[in-house]
Amino acid sequence: MSAHEATTTFRAARDLLLAHWDDYERAYREFSWPRLDEFNWALDWFDAIAEGNEAPALRIIEPDGTELTRSFAQLSRRSNQVANWLRGHGVLRGDRILVIMGNRVELWETILAAMKLGAVLVPATPLLTVEDLSDRIERGQVRHVIAASGGEGKFAGIEGDYTRIAVGSPVPGWISYTEADAAPTDFKPDGVTRADDTLMLYFTSGTTARPKLVEHTHASYPVGHLSTMYWLGLRPGDIHLNISSPGWGKHAWSSVFAPWNAQACVLVCNYARFDAAWLLDQMNRHAVTSLCAPPTVWRMLIQADLSALRTPPRTAVSAGEPLDPEVIERIRRAWQVTVRDGYGQTETTLQVGNTPGAPVKPGSMGRSAPGYRVVLVDPESGRPAREGEICLELDPPPLGLMAGYRDDPQLTAEATAGGYYHTGDLGSQDEDGRITFVGRSDDVFKASDYQISPFELESVLLRHEAVLDAAVIPAADPIRLAVPKAYVRLAAGWPPDDTTARSIFAHCRQHLAPYQRLRRLEFSTLPLTISGKIRRVELRAAEAEADQRSGGAPRTGEFRDERDRG
Repeated sequence: MSAHEATTTFRAARDLLLAHWDDYERAYREFSWPRLDEFNWALDWFDAIAEGNEAPALRIIEPDGTELTRSFAQLSRRSNQVANWLRGHGVLRGDRILVIMGNRVELWETILAAMKLGAVLVPATPLLTVEDLSDRIERGQVRHVIAASGGEGKFAGIEGDYTRIAVGSPVPGWISYTEADAAPTDFKPDGVTRADDTLMLYFTSGTTARPKLVEHTHASYPVGHLSTMYWLGLRPGDIHLNISSPGWGKHAWSSVFAPWNAQACVLVCNYARFDAAWLLDQMNRHAVTSLCAPPTVWRMLIQADLSALRTPPRTAVSAGEPLDPEVIERIRRAWQVTVRDGYGQTETTLQVGNTPGAPVKPGSMGRSAPGYRVVLVDPESGRPAREGEICLELDPPPLGLMAGYRDDPQLTAEATAGGYYHTGDLGSQDEDGRITFVGRSDDVFKASDYQISPFELESVLLRHEAVLDAAVIPAADPIRLAVPKAYVRLAAGWPPDDTTARSIFAHCRQHLAPYQRLRRLEFSTLPLTISGKIRRVELRAAEAEADQRSGGAPRTGEFRDERDRG
């Protein structure tokens, strides 16, 4: 397959989804993954759409309002320079490059350049510790590090024969990224990139265990994100704002591949501390047509004056964890836009989503995305069911699924046992195929022999005006074995006292079934992974340790509501 044929094949699949952006049934029925044997997304797609194209591809806004804009053509030429320059410093096809920097233009230049070279990207967040970085360099077999200046101290004690490149101010002993300015703007690949060649190695966020090393190919992420593009509802020329930090799969999802598949402009708003009013002002200034944000951001946005946004985005989505219906309704009333949930993992692209134009069932995250066959599997019988583990059929596997867990064939085999890819998440499905998230299989617990979904209880908690965020875990109980306990982060202005606790308990009694009743409550900050997900496993461990110390008695700072109301 020639480069032109690869581009044409990819474009045809993309155009079908664009044509049926508001007709889910037809898009799902007619879409099939493009068949590609040789494909380099940066060369065969990005450069193809960038030729002579001075439309904005990337715009970065800094906290002081200054902005930097790059067109598709500019990024194409600049990434050629960077690729040529990196090749001159020994970066070869298949070499692994750890990339660690914030949202700055050099990040997108490096992503494109590495792809053109056939090198393998190992994305990393600047929040990683020395121990984290050492693990990634060792297990990721990293040959080169490209890092923002200021973070070089973390590498001082990490041994290894890897190239060190600094982005920003000069760093002694490191090669300066600015040297790429002198490199030629014409680039010729040294060989063919196969669609199944490794492109990215992601370390998962580790909500319950040690981070796994997820392998994606030149097809699985760039091409696989056609499903993400469809869910986002992007169109050519859109201004797409994604609130996400580099180093995680969600950043590649919504700040690289999905928008550029659609030929949309990626808008980045950098801030030291989240300011909802400032963000709304930037959305006004830059005419944002599409917004993707995690639940935490949506919850903070509704604390602001939503009417300040004169022209709301045409499309809005939430990703990372399910968004509670109350927040969705607040946004809908203010903007006349429905925030649509979606579901996927680092291991995949968008698997399930509420797609543009389709009716949204409250609490549901939608239906199988085009190209995916999602089925719920009963963990006991291993058979399809209305309630069970969210799984993907593997005959054939969807293109957006990872190649596997790198260097761990046993873990890969476990994840793909029985003809399914197992997500480890639980859900329920209605007669129309809409799936509702229940929780991680290792987060769901039993209380008085009833199965409790933390997400369902947390959704109710978040409807109380005092609750900014919450996490529900089991707490030991001598009679019921376990009872639901919530750790709550309070909204501004609410004291962590008995009056607030009684108000929250009363709210939960009103809105939860008797077996779901919240019995214990503690006001606290919540432990998060570096990517911002709640580490319930850490809360469980701390709760068990504290319970053992107290002998099960109420502890300072813990509130209990033991009234039996059914």
